[in-house]
Formats: sequence, structure tokens, C-alpha cells
Amino acid sequence: MDGGAPNFKTWNIIYLVYINSKKTIVEGRRISATKACENPTALEIGDCYGHLKIPFATEIDKAYPMDFMQVGRVRVLLKRPDGSPHNPLITSCKHNSLI
Repeated sequence: MDGGAPNFKTWNIIYLVYINSKKTIVEGRRISATKACENPTALEIGDCYGHLKIPFATEIDKAYPMDFMQVGRVRVLLKRPDGSPHNPLITSCKHNSLI
């Protein structure tokens, strides 16, 4: 990488299906339906990470592999290069899904 540009390929990926309350576990939802939101968008998820001051990159043109109609994903950098979290409230991928 040149010029210190971030390597987005190593960041965690959040697909919209992971937190969609309308989807089932088999369809890809990763958290309980009571804690999930209905039909989230990548921009809304990006706004949440911006509010928490966590670096993110919204990719509108990408789709969930199991459902190509679910377009959009968000890449998130949860930890700094030294291993410490960007936001002490979000320490794991599970906490990440619950924001």
C-alpha cells in the first residue's frame, strides 16, 4: 500500500442481513430478532459507526453472497494496529452487531 492508505480488505464486514429482523437465522441473521432492526440500509449502519467514532467504509455496490437482492455492506475497523479497540464500548464482533 502506498501513502499510508488503509487496507480495507482486513476490516470486518457487516452485511445488512446480519442485523435485519425480517430475516431468519438460516437466511443470515446473526443476532436475535428482538435486538435487530427492520430492513437497515448501509448508510444507516455507517451513520451509527460514525457516531461511535469507529472507522468504516460503506460499499453500496456489494451484495450478500446468499441473497443478491440485499445490496450494500459496511467494512469496519474495530481495533487499532496495536490491538486496542477504537471504542472501548465495542470490544468484539458480537458487540459490534448489537450497536
